[in-house]
Amino acid sequence: MSSRTNPHVVVLMGGPSAEREVSFSSGRECAAALREADCKVTEVDAGPDIVARLTEIKPDVVFNALHGRWGEDGCVQGLLEWMRIPYTHSGVLASALAMDKEKTKAAYRTAGLPVVASILAGRDEVRSRHVIEPPYVVKPYNEGSSVGVYIVADRANQPPQLSDDMPETVMVEAYVPGRELTTTVFEGRPLTVTDILTDGWYDYHAKYSTGGSRHVLPADVPSEIFDACLDYAVRAHQTLGCRGLSRTDFRWDADKGLAGLILLETNTQPGMTPTSLAPEQAAHVGISFPQFCRALVEDASCDR
Repeated sequence: MSSRTNPHVVVLMGGPSAEREVSFSSGRECAAALREADCKVTEVDAGPDIVARLTEIKPDVVFNALHGRWGEDGCVQGLLEWMRIPYTHSGVLASALAMDKEKTKAAYRTAGLPVVASILAGRDEVRSRHVIEPPYVVKPYNEGSSVGVYIVADRANQPPQLSDDMPETVMVEAYVPGRELTTTVFEGRPLTVTDILTDGWYDYHAKYSTGGSRHVLPADVPSEIFDACLDYAVRAHQTLGCRGLSRTDFRWDADKGLAGLILLETNTQPGMTPTSLAPEQAAHVGISFPQFCRALVEDASCDR
């Protein structure tokens, strides 16, 4: 992005994905923060007229506050590359790679990062029989925010009755007990480690509902685990080719020490709502929310 004192920023939000409402929440928060950070801001709901809207507005930068498919899987990034409009967060390849959980795991394995065993299977097959030994987790392989997560308990008699809105192909992975940890990477460096406490699974409700989860930061874990989370998050960010901002989620079985720490996924468009983890981590290290959003704008470019 060329240096501008008061850049005109379009905040893209909404969109057609399953995470439309959360994207609106993120987008409005970011828009308000960017105005506080001396940016001119236009909020745009990403619909079929997105090319016409951007052509008409002629922004200096697009701040991508979209979540889910089309917004964080490389689609809108490709569109912005085509239009040559500088944009925030990761580029086409990293976005597409991180959104596909199976390909993400393949990249992690190549980089020597620890992951749990998993397979891809047909939705109907998963409904009809246990495709791996319980306990296990079933989830879409290309959605974010824990949309459509099913947990099958140890010694469960019946396979999960997946809803019809689950994709035809799903990921089935061995269940890892323990704690949910996460680390944000911002401008190439890890911020801290958060311990996410919930009464159950850290699902869509827990992520985005007030009181749905409790965040402890910095996480009260052994220094070996804390340092490993920081290291693994940066390596995941680099391995996938992320830019600007990412957040990598972990599961840690304390009974197994360092061997019990595994990577779940890397989010290239972390939530930016009042309950979101990345802004909390930024604030913890002294970066205000307006500063956080403005830095992402300053980093915006094409060819990411």
